[in-house]
Amino acid sequence: MRPSSPAKFFSGCKVTSGEDTPPEGVAGEVETRRWKRSDQLLQRSQASFHTERASVDECPFSCSGRAARGKMPGMGNSLRAAALLAFVVLSILLSLLISSMQQFGARISHFSNASLAGDEETASLRRALIYQLNERRKEIIPLLPPIDNDENRQSGETRFSSRLDSTLDYNLWNEITDGSRKAHMDGMGCDSLAGMQAVDVLGSGYTKLVVKVNLAGGQPVALKLVNEQGIDMGKCLEDFKDPQGCRELVSYKLQKEIVLLQRLQHPNVIKLKGHCVGDAGNHGEKGTEGGRVTVILEQGSPLQMIQLLQSPWEDRFRVCLDLVQLLHFLSQSPLGSVALLDFQPRQFVTVSGKLKLTDLDDASAEETTCQTDADCTLQFPKRNFTVPCSAQGVCEGLNEKRNIYNAYRYFFTYLLPHQAPPGLTHLVDNIMNSTGELKADINQTLEAFERILLLYKSGLHLDNLPPSIIRDYTVMRGMGTSGNVEYRCWPSYSQQGCVLSVHSAREAAYICNYHSQCNSFSLTGEKTWTGRFLASFRSSFTHLVPDETLEVYVKKTKVPENPPV
Repeated sequence: MRPSSPAKFFSGCKVTSGEDTPPEGVAGEVETRRWKRSDQLLQRSQASFHTERASVDECPFSCSGRAARGKMPGMGNSLRAAALLAFVVLSILLSLLISSMQQFGARISHFSNASLAGDEETASLRRALIYQLNERRKEIIPLLPPIDNDENRQSGETRFSSRLDSTLDYNLWNEITDGSRKAHMDGMGCDSLAGMQAVDVLGSGYTKLVVKVNLAGGQPVALKLVNEQGIDMGKCLEDFKDPQGCRELVSYKLQKEIVLLQRLQHPNVIKLKGHCVGDAGNHGEKGTEGGRVTVILEQGSPLQMIQLLQSPWEDRFRVCLDLVQLLHFLSQSPLGSVALLDFQPRQFVTVSGKLKLTDLDDASAEETTCQTDADCTLQFPKRNFTVPCSAQGVCEGLNEKRNIYNAYRYFFTYLLPHQAPPGLTHLVDNIMNSTGELKADINQTLEAFERILLLYKSGLHLDNLPPSIIRDYTVMRGMGTSGNVEYRCWPSYSQQGCVLSVHSAREAAYICNYHSQCNSFSLTGEKTWTGRFLASFRSSFTHLVPDETLEVYVKKTKVPENPPV
């Protein structure tokens, strides 16, 4: 009997069937479904391995036949199963590697996109900041002093026609410094601040900090700096996240103020002594320290309205007169009509009793354009006013009217009418009516104040006082008093007694007769800003003492019989 063919002999054994071998099937599935989960593949490989072992056990004849031929079929099947398992494991590792690479690539792409987005945001914020710097720069350039000759004028226009491309503007600082030189300022710089000693903080606001300092030589000055903790600085940092650029942006108010102080020199405007760009006191250079700016001013005392209300009428009148003289100058300044947009008592100081404007960064020389009168309305909390629209399309006198009414609101109402001399009250009332209703311009208002001043200094408002009033007193020239019994009056130049200004002994006698506590008064050589005498009123005294600077007037009914010398 012929033996069967090898194919038929091994037909019952799956190991020897090449077309449907489970390992090849598994390998094909891995190839076509490469992203299946690794645990499923591992389970399949284990199942295939056990199937191979079962096939060998089910085919004893085939195995024994191959063994009889010396080919060791059982060992070959084991090797094929091991190879299959290695291939599956390799496929799993390859799948994990590809998955990891994809995740890593996704992370790299995310970080790259985030970095690009961050760079774009930074560039956008910087462009926005430079735009704001250019806008502030546009406000300052028209305020600069005119160029002397045509050649310089052309180069100046060319120099300032280009926009800023950084946060520092060296050309503008050159013009500001040159303006100080042409304006004959003292020219103090950073060197002048070396060795300075800070004394007190005079004030702080949204933008600026004002510090009282003594220079190395002992000279007192006031320094204005950017308020690093101010609202303007904080908002800029929140918006642009650029400390140096924000310092430069906020300092534009100081730069504008320097230019305005150069152009608007007046006895009632604070005096600019110099400026420093850089680290004050450490020889700063232009553009250093991220745009740190220090303005050096003469030192004044902040205007205290509460104290001013308690002061004599003469001093309150002086403040109002100084204010009117300032507004008259601003109405026809070298820059044109200038409006004080932030018109508050805190914008002023006093220097030796004289009122001075110290905060000019909110001053504006722009005229309001219009098409009809309705475009020229001044709006205030309790009143509105309308001025004419000119043929040139400008609201006529709007800046001037704004200043006058603000002077009425914040100063005249509180300082002018109260305790006015009886002979001047009708003139004071006329001023209150004309300014409160905007019926007078600044020229007419100044004339009204100057008339009151003339009458007050000359004593013409006292013509109604009877000449005989002084006859009720006995005068002792070259004498003073001791052991005085003082009384207080309001308002007084002294907190401990009653000291008032008078034009003459006749006015002092009138006041003494009016005060029930008064029995005598003395005229001193001391005078007020109007040239009027200071008179000291008292209830009594114990004895007289020699004093060539004094005159004592005593009511005749109270004259001592034998006054000691």
